[in-house]
Amino acid sequence: MANSQKSFLEKRLDGDALPLAVGDIVVLVALLTFGAVNHHTTAVLSMPTELATTILPFIATWLVFAPLVGAYSPGAVESAKAAVPLAIRSWIPATIVGIPVWYLMPGNATTLVGAGIFATVLVVFGSVGLGIWRTLWFKLS
Repeated sequence: MANSQKSFLEKRLDGDALPLAVGDIVVLVALLTFGAVNHHTTAVLSMPTELATTILPFIATWLVFAPLVGAYSPGAVESAKAAVPLAIRSWIPATIVGIPVWYLMPGNATTLVGAGIFATVLVVFGSVGLGIWRTLWFKLS
């Protein structure tokens, strides 16, 4: 007799969500790159290591939390009404965990207050960016 129960990840990942996943990564990389350029000028674009130490901690934590929360679940591909809150609920813990990971990367240092401001900016802009992207995806597809 076959096991009819799906694994946890099978319930959280749907192949139809691939366009959402690609778009999410593009939006997050764009926002994080914009932030790095805003703080370091466009010279940071010619420093791949510095740029990577800004982007990778948050993309890595996103890739952990998005499937756990269900940002790519079957429900997420049904409508913007479902997809946007799932993205925001994924981005908040990804940011909270990403900040200390980012802090531990070479060349990244800040005060506790600075980390709090950084986290707030990331949560707000990331949530807005993901929300706009996902809303547009459903309106245009």
